[in-house]
Amino acid sequence: MFSLQSLWTPFRAGSSAFRQVGAPNVGPSFSGVRFRSQLAPRQVQHVKRHKGRVPIPIGGSTKGTTLAYGEWGIRIKGMGVRFSAKQLTTAEEVIKRKIKVVKGAKVYLRVFPDIPVCIKGNETRMGKGKGTFEFWATRVPTGRVIFEIGGTPIREELAREALRQAADKLPTTMEFITRSTPPRLGNLVLHPEAPVIEGLPDATQTIGTS
Repeated sequence: MFSLQSLWTPFRAGSSAFRQVGAPNVGPSFSGVRFRSQLAPRQVQHVKRHKGRVPIPIGGSTKGTTLAYGEWGIRIKGMGVRFSAKQLTTAEEVIKRKIKVVKGAKVYLRVFPDIPVCIKGNETRMGKGKGTFEFWATRVPTGRVIFEIGGTPIREELAREALRQAADKLPTTMEFITRSTPPRLGNLVLHPEAPVIEGLPDATQTIGTS
């Protein structure tokens, strides 16, 4: 007997007629992102992860504490913090709105939210597994560069004002940096040592008079 169901069966998305031969078997993907317009990874291996702690730079590495792409930037001066994708997106929009008058100006985001944060409802009994996915976040330690501005020459006054407004949107203390700003190791700023010129007397030595 003729029916519409018999015509629809070969054209289902899961039928063999639409399956590609030799298609790679990729890992599990997480497509149920609540705020898809914000920053989010395209694919993750584990949908739920541990809460974790903000890393503390105690190993002596200063990677990520100086500018790499732009001429001006901001980095964390206070305690390390966990940024959400919404906070980073809001701060980035503030910078773009401020420097859009400069043709060719670019904004560089040095961190990316790739950690899923799960939250359980209030007054929920213990047990019954982890909470549901809520938003994406990233853990950033002290001294890490967050935003950079470059691409074309920009006046320092305009860059300072744009980055100041972006820092007001972030839940920690930030500092304005340039190309000549020394690296930072936690709360310690590593200033370069002054060169020693041979042949000159040491300033620490006292010269006696006879």
